[in-house]
Amino acid sequence: MTKTYIPPQDTINQQWYLVDAADQRLGRLATEIANILRGKNKPEFTPHMDTGDFVIVVNAEKIKVTGKKRSQKVYRRHSGRPGGMKTETFAQLQARIPERIVEQAVKGMLPKNSLGRQLFTKLKVYAGAEHPHQAQKPEAIKIQTIPGDK
Repeated sequence: MTKTYIPPQDTINQQWYLVDAADQRLGRLATEIANILRGKNKPEFTPHMDTGDFVIVVNAEKIKVTGKKRSQKVYRRHSGRPGGMKTETFAQLQARIPERIVEQAVKGMLPKNSLGRQLFTKLKVYAGAEHPHQAQKPEAIKIQTIPGDK
């Protein structure tokens, strides 16, 4: 009989990581962040449990996209009222709320259930280089989203 592996609670240590989004590709960065939030980079990964870490993203206003996505990628939101659909392009949203771009990209890569909502609370995104999480002593990690970049 096979049993599902459940890591003991005392072995799950959650760390804080700091990611600099300046000049990074949006989708590739979001994939790496989602894997860290989910805990897929750890040997004790369990699909139905929160074994992931906290991620702080700084410089969200300097994120890059390729091709014509700057003018053609559309973000939609709905107020819930009839005719309440609002749309704006990547460039407009980046000028208004740059944090939301990274948040939406990562949220789309997490599970669509209560676990995904719980994991999403562990993502902290900031437009500039400053963040209020110095007390957690985040470990800076370098994510390579551009091939050939050093």
